[in-house]
Amino acid sequence: MSSDQAKRLNKYISDTGHCSRREADKLIEQKRVTINDKLPELGTKVAPGDKVKVDGKLIGAVAADKSDRIYIMYNKPVGITCTTERHVKGNIIDAIGHKERIFPIGRLDKPSEGLILLTSDGDIVNKILRAENAHDKEYDVTVNQPISGRFLQKMSRGVPILGTVTKPCQLESRGRDRFTIILTQGLNRQIRRMCEFLGYEVTKLKRTRIMHLTLGNLRPGQWRNLTEKELDLLNKAVQGSKKTAPEKTEK
Repeated sequence: MSSDQAKRLNKYISDTGHCSRREADKLIEQKRVTINDKLPELGTKVAPGDKVKVDGKLIGAVAADKSDRIYIMYNKPVGITCTTERHVKGNIIDAIGHKERIFPIGRLDKPSEGLILLTSDGDIVNKILRAENAHDKEYDVTVNQPISGRFLQKMSRGVPILGTVTKPCQLESRGRDRFTIILTQGLNRQIRRMCEFLGYEVTKLKRTRIMHLTLGNLRPGQWRNLTEKELDLLNKAVQGSKKTAPEKTEK
């Protein structure tokens, strides 16, 4: 890293594969990070030759070609919590049991199930989480009462939640009380809040697709590495993504 390549501390930590930028900010705030054995502030830049430690352990850069980074898809069962905090019972890291350090891209809340990606590549996490990129995600949803045409229409046009109105989205009825929905944004517990606003309660929520990646035959609790083709398409899809967005994806 030359002098003109100094990185913000959270990005440096993220790029090493230690955790996402959001998690890195938490570590910095918790005073668990040092630069040259001194406590830094948020926004501090890492200069060439600086030694960065997390919890007293030196972390270094990984291969520039990302050949040593991990990319997996996991069919998260109900009851698993999408956190890297190992003291949380049922955390996703212990559930998967991967030998390398990985972290989830976005979240699925505890009562939800389905597709979630995990990686050791902090850079791709930041790119995928940018809401502006409009990367679509598909969900299969069951509610507690028969769905009406009015419900489908209002959901697809946008619903006021969390001080904003959700973006227009695609819905398709799959039966009396079941529908699929395709979102391009990731507000906190978005689908559940949208349904609640219209007087419905979600009884089952399963994410089946993220961009071109689908669950396929992956059973609940199973995970697999992304194929070269899947990873190539993923990298192409996020090529134009440079900035970080709030990490809010949780349905």
